[in-house]
Amino acid sequence: MLPEPDPQLCLALADDLRAAGYTSAALREAWGTQADDAVARGLRRPAARALGARDDALAVLGRLWGLGLTVARSDAAAALPALGVAGAAALGLLTVSGGDAVPAVLVRPQAFADDEGEVEWWIASDLDEAALEGPLPEDHVLGVGGASQTLARLQLTRRARTALDLGTGCGIQALRLRRLVDHVVATDISERALRFTRLNAQVNGVDGIETRLGSLFAPVEGEAFDRVASNPPFVITPRVAGVPAYEYRDGGMEGDALVAAVIGGVGAHLSPGGVAQSLGNWEYREGESGLDRVKAWVGPSLDAWVVEREVLDPLAYAELWVRDGGTVPGTPAYARLIDAWLDDFAARGVTGVGFGYVLVRRPLAGAPTLARYERVAGGGEAAFGPHLAACLAAHDRAALLDDDDLADSVLRVAPDVTEARHHRPGEGDPSVIELHQGGGFARRIEVDPALAALVGACDGDLTVGTLIDAIARLMEVDAAHLRADLLPRVRELLVTGFLAFED
Repeated sequence: MLPEPDPQLCLALADDLRAAGYTSAALREAWGTQADDAVARGLRRPAARALGARDDALAVLGRLWGLGLTVARSDAAAALPALGVAGAAALGLLTVSGGDAVPAVLVRPQAFADDEGEVEWWIASDLDEAALEGPLPEDHVLGVGGASQTLARLQLTRRARTALDLGTGCGIQALRLRRLVDHVVATDISERALRFTRLNAQVNGVDGIETRLGSLFAPVEGEAFDRVASNPPFVITPRVAGVPAYEYRDGGMEGDALVAAVIGGVGAHLSPGGVAQSLGNWEYREGESGLDRVKAWVGPSLDAWVVEREVLDPLAYAELWVRDGGTVPGTPAYARLIDAWLDDFAARGVTGVGFGYVLVRRPLAGAPTLARYERVAGGGEAAFGPHLAACLAAHDRAALLDDDDLADSVLRVAPDVTEARHHRPGEGDPSVIELHQGGGFARRIEVDPALAALVGACDGDLTVGTLIDAIARLMEVDAAHLRADLLPRVRELLVTGFLAFED
């Protein structure tokens, strides 16, 4: 078990990491971009080779806690003048074996920027598959992986009083939430994970994070929050003997029941206007859509926006997660685990597994107005939180407007929107007109000439109704019919971020 972090030792560790210049950019420069990419894929040797015989503090700490490699005890002592080797051992960060300092965890810098500015934290987590040179233990506490980075980028960038990080793991979502929220409660079924969360908060000087042990919503029974974030253990894993169940990714329930419990239970813990955001997997079963299953979990009392990014067939899904646990393809163990996954899916008639993002909100008053369950394959999420917040605000404003009010509104095309026109050879009129979104989900939608003309004319000057009337005259069509056709599509363009209200 990881020791309970000592605050004074955590401060000393932070001093040493800071003095060594132990940052993402410095490590990338030290071992090169190619080796840095290799580290992200679990390959250590290119980075270790690039560091060569360097014995400066950055190189020593990079080997020890960036790559999970043993270093000389004397080198570790020189790199940790404030904490010392004994202090690092007392924090559970390394062990001493003769003249060597052996890493017990990873401590990696994690840089990002948000509306509050740029920040870099040091995040401690368990040794990964590369450092262990074998499969992970079932109580493994994951560092900042791809899923946690995705959820962090999706988080709304608005201030709140309280937040819940459900299944906190190493605590990265709790740290992110704390930048905008006064008090964060971080829960997990793993005491080891909670100790990592407390360690990471103390090393980075972040207060206001309260940790609680327990499953799902049991630690917060009767409480409600303004924000909830959850990267739950959503991986669908067979519940049979011989199949490892990793605490950080496997929910311990049959099929997608854990994700259903998170989505179905979070509404009771949202304050009026409160928003919950999570990742999840959901099963497609014979005759039953995965998105329809999620819709049933949400229920009728909450606003919901669910985005499915991909659907994997059962074999591809099994291969992904068997390999993720460190079992190598081509081995008998690999084949046995694949069979267990496929048997489990077959027993429930599973034809595919969807992955995506879930946002639910408790309305401030009245009935829900948002129910979007969509498949969106493309797009980058580098700054998706602000985009999502703007889309929600546009939806809320448009939901209060009837068609006459919307026609009286002044809109502006979003600055990241471009238009593409495709012509058949020799023809003057385009056969296809597309609007492309540069940010957000990078949506591409096909539009007709009337809607293209309306979007192109939305420059923050004239009302939507005035523009539609002008377009109707140019196209020699009935203005009332054109208005009835275009206004619903204008609402959709507002919600998806192609258009915005001119304030």
